[in-house]
Order: sequence, then structure tokens, then C-alpha cells
Amino acid sequence: MKRRLVFYWLIGIAIAVIVVTVAFHFDDAMQNFIAQHQSRVAKSFMRNVSRLGDWTEHFAVGAALAAIAWWRGNKKWTRVFISMLLALALAGAAARVVKIGAGRARPSVKAEEVWNGLKFGSQYHAFPSGHTAASTAFFAVLLLANWRIGVFCLPIPLLIGFSRMYVAAHYLSDVVCATILGILCAMLVEHFLRPQIENRKSKIEN
Repeated sequence: MKRRLVFYWLIGIAIAVIVVTVAFHFDDAMQNFIAQHQSRVAKSFMRNVSRLGDWTEHFAVGAALAAIAWWRGNKKWTRVFISMLLALALAGAAARVVKIGAGRARPSVKAEEVWNGLKFGSQYHAFPSGHTAASTAFFAVLLLANWRIGVFCLPIPLLIGFSRMYVAAHYLSDVVCATILGILCAMLVEHFLRPQIENRKSKIEN
């Protein structure tokens, strides 16, 4: 069992490395494609998606759903929604730390160096996309809890990620790495919370 788990992790890491490498390779190509397909309507729509796709909106939705589930006495979904909020917070915090340390200039910023190291200005916080990391972590927990509902909500973080590229806030690699970060945060929250939930269930049944 452990060998199989290690094997799956190695496969996942290999796939992630390949995807990230490809993403960095196509950063400029994606930016050129987006620049050639700009329109006033699309830009307005993407700006609204980007604005509504921030962590505060996700937190408000998750908190409201958790409150409703708790009010209705549904312990399972109360835990799921709380887990979504925890993954959201973890991914957002992790992305913020990496942003400050990496200091990657946003596509809209004209800078001699793309990577500038420790920077506190938001114009140098391109890597990774905080919007994408938080949204991916939020909905990845839902996917792990209920894949049918999770798959239905999957277009939301994808659209948010694309909107961040469309408004020239991030490169393709920023979004891809943020997606991986979000998935890892969701898996981490799920890994630590699931045993506690199962132990509580077994105690109640006994």
C-alpha cells in the first residue's frame, strides 16, 4: 500500500514538473495570444470575474454555506465547508509568502528584471496567482468531498485563472503553479481533517 502511494506521488510530481516547465515555456506565447484577442466587452467581463474571484468573495460564500449547514444540523457539510475555508486561507497565505519572496514583475509592468527577489510592492507580486491558488484550494476540497458537485464547480477556478492572465496581472506559469499550490493545500487539509472526522464517527457508532 505504501509503495503504491509513493508511486502515485512520484507520478504526480513528474506530471507537475512537466506541466510547470511547459507553462513557463509558453508564457510569452500566451501573452501574445491574449494581446491579439482583446475586446472591450471581454476585458470588462474578465475584470469583473477577477474582482469577484478574490479570496474575500470565496470566504463569504464558504462562511454562508457553513452557517446554513450548521443551522440545518448537517455535520458532514459543515465540516466540508469549514475545510474549504481552511484550504482557502492556507493557499492564500502560502501564495502571499511566495509572492513577496519571488518578486516577479507582472506582465503589465515594464521592468528590466522579471524576477527581483524580495519585493513588497503589488506590481512585483505576479508569482503565483493568489486568486487562482485560493479558488483552486477552495473548490478542490469540494471535489475531494463530492466529486460530482466538485466537477460542476471546476470551471470557476479555471475562469478566474484565465481572467488573471487576460487582465495582464499574471503569466501562464503563475496561474499553473498557483493551481498546483491550491491542490496541495486542499490535499493537506483533507489529509489532516479526514482521520479526525472518521475517528469521531467511530466513537459515536461504538
